[in-house]
Amino acid sequence: MRIGELASRSGVSVRSVRYYEEQGLLSSSRSTSGQRHYTDSEVDRVAFIQRLYAAGLSSRTIADLLPCVDTPSEANSDAALERMALERERLSGHIAELARTRDALDQLMATARAHRARIGETALVSG
Repeated sequence: MRIGELASRSGVSVRSVRYYEEQGLLSSSRSTSGQRHYTDSEVDRVAFIQRLYAAGLSSRTIADLLPCVDTPSEANSDAALERMALERERLSGHIAELARTRDALDQLMATARAHRARIGETALVSG
C-alpha cells in the first residue's frame, strides 16, 4: 500500500508516517519511481508506535524498544523492560517536579487571596 493509505488506515497523518520512517521506526520499499510502499503489517506497527508515543516516550526511546518487537528474544525483552523502567523513573521525576510547582502556585494563590481580602476590608473601613 502507498503512504496515504497507510496513514488513513492507521489514523495518522502522512507527515507522521514520513517522520516515523525518518526516525528509523518504520521502513518501506520504494517503487522504481521512488514511491513508498508498505505492507499490511505496517498498520499494526504504526498503531504500536502511537501507543508508545502516548506513553510519553521519545522517538529515540521507541527506536531502542523496537528490537524487542522486530527480533524477539529474552535479551531484547530484558533490554526493553529496563529502558521502560528508566523512562518510568524519568516521568515520575517530572510528576514530582510538577507537584512541587503546583504546590508553590497554591501558596502564591493563598497569599494573593489573603492580600485581596485585606484590600476589601480596607475599602469597607474607608468607605
